Amino acid sequence: MMEINSLTKRLLFNTIRVDTVLEDGSEGSGTAFVVSHAVGNNTYLFVVTNRHLVEGVRSGGLVFTQKRHGQPVIGERFQINIHDFAHAWFLHPDPEVDLAIIALRPLEQAAREQGVELYYHAIDTRLAADANTLRTLDALEQVLFVGYPSGVWDQVNLMPILRRGTTATPIMLDFEGRKEFLIDAAVYPGSSGSPVFVYQPDVLRPSQTGGKFLFAGVVAAVFFREEANHIVPAPVPANNNSTVMGSEMIDLGLIIKAEAVMDAIRAYVNAYLT
Repeated sequence: MMEINSLTKRLLFNTIRVDTVLEDGSEGSGTAFVVSHAVGNNTYLFVVTNRHLVEGVRSGGLVFTQKRHGQPVIGERFQINIHDFAHAWFLHPDPEVDLAIIALRPLEQAAREQGVELYYHAIDTRLAADANTLRTLDALEQVLFVGYPSGVWDQVNLMPILRRGTTATPIMLDFEGRKEFLIDAAVYPGSSGSPVFVYQPDVLRPSQTGGKFLFAGVVAAVFFREEANHIVPAPVPANNNSTVMGSEMIDLGLIIKAEAVMDAIRAYVNAYLT
């Protein structure tokens, strides 16, 4: 049994693997994660991923670790298959923003009806970096992201992959005028939908929450060399059969800022919960 007694151990249970079957019959995988958002006296839970991971999908499900007696049962898988997967998600109101969310409570209830409790740790949206916080950050910051690059994960223990990098553009600026920034890190198919954190641990208190820790955004695209002297960003595909895989990736990831996630949640709350 693994004792969940540190920040990075909790991060292992922020993410959820997304397994899909695309319209062409190929199998895909990606990353989603859980956030909690307080409105007044109520706290709502959402699963967040990329729009491009849910659109055009024939069927799909979310893979969780089971919970017993308040603890994760490492390796005990439970997959929630979502009816009409592509249309079950609430899309960011701006079609140019590659984000989709779904309420978690109904999914939890469906699991309970089958005698299963889900184990996860939600990212509190109060950890989301707002404009004022972003202005306090340096041009170069350490980042951590969690997901399933190229579909790789510990299938026995149901563990995602933790990866590190740095910011490649200043987070306080909107890259190309959009709520995005770049990271210098190896981003591959399956990393799409991964939560990204500004993370600088307190080396004197490694098991505590000291140091710098902010929810910064969501992996959405990777830059690759299409031809000589032509670098383009492309959505991180859900399957490994994409032509992007045959291109030269240059280890730059495009991150949608946490502010855009907040916008999607607020739009959902205004549409359905108020």
